[in-house]
Amino acid sequence: MNFLIITHVLHAQKASEYLAYAPYVKEMNLWLKYVDKVTIVAPLLEDKEIRPIDIAYEHDNIDFKSIPAFNLLSIKSSLQTLLVLPIIFFKIIGAMRKADHIHLRCPGNIGLIGCIAQIFFPSKTKTAKYAGNWDPKSKQPLSYRLQKRILSNTFLTKKMNVLVYGDWKNQTKNIKSFFTATYRDSDKAAVVKRTFDETIRFSFVGSLSPGKRPLLTIQTVEALRQRNYNVRLDVFGDGAKREELETYIKQNQLESFITLHGNVTADEVKKVHKTAHFMMLPSKSEGWPKVVAEAMFWGSLPIVTKISCVPYMLDEGNRGILIDPTVENAVSEIEKVLKSPSTYQEKVEKAIEWSRTYTLDTFENELKSLL
Repeated sequence: MNFLIITHVLHAQKASEYLAYAPYVKEMNLWLKYVDKVTIVAPLLEDKEIRPIDIAYEHDNIDFKSIPAFNLLSIKSSLQTLLVLPIIFFKIIGAMRKADHIHLRCPGNIGLIGCIAQIFFPSKTKTAKYAGNWDPKSKQPLSYRLQKRILSNTFLTKKMNVLVYGDWKNQTKNIKSFFTATYRDSDKAAVVKRTFDETIRFSFVGSLSPGKRPLLTIQTVEALRQRNYNVRLDVFGDGAKREELETYIKQNQLESFITLHGNVTADEVKKVHKTAHFMMLPSKSEGWPKVVAEAMFWGSLPIVTKISCVPYMLDEGNRGILIDPTVENAVSEIEKVLKSPSTYQEKVEKAIEWSRTYTLDTFENELKSLL
């Protein structure tokens, strides 16, 4: 089988290896176990620095077809896009013609072109992984809405399974509720029971960007401290908001109970999840936030906003704490749990049980059926 991947993910090359963002490549490597040949249509940047978070595809037969990266963020970039669009479109058409299975990664600019191109190949088997927010009621960019419309239109999109996060009502028959995973069945181990007798530990794991609202997390823990709760917060990740957060912590003298650790390894994140009472991620938008499922796997109760499929993951709050993006509401919802240790333990147990059904072993079995 010649398995074709069409993606906007930026790639780098090192000798005969092709590398890209590790969480994406790790998932794709599970698909690639079951195919004979891989064709990748994606941007390949010659001067792209290979980062610690980049890893290589694991396959002996890769045909990489480089296309230009593009965006529509300015007049200049939009004009440049008009010049490269025909090149990208016909490269994708050519690759689809030779493929046995077409796999689209959406949402993204390249994904949108792929959505249009696949219309011309109704007889080929296809899958699309929509890694963003599939919530029909959410406000999204025009290109995202177009991709969702094309993918869910069974007249334009034939012989395709569209994998989305969450379970949404009134969907076409080709829309399949899916998930992503980090751990294997063999990783399941006993979880250390947490109590509120000593320091109550909160974690934030994610990019320090406006979309993740790290400042809201810091201000929430600060407010809990002001209410005489013995709490501390450890922040893991880096990004554009780091300097602002450092300034806020220093100006408000929060250093004794709030620490910014920067980027850390996956093993270190696992250690955090094994000891923290809560993992807070008040994002503006998510697809399937793996860090939430990872925290649940190790007994760290997630505190998250009511977005995308997160309420589904948390069973409307039975497996975690759902908040509105304000300090007042977050503190109010967290206090309900802090004042009832039995409620906390019940939620943690439900979170562990649910998250441990979504392992890489289950994921691979699902992929086999799709291929």
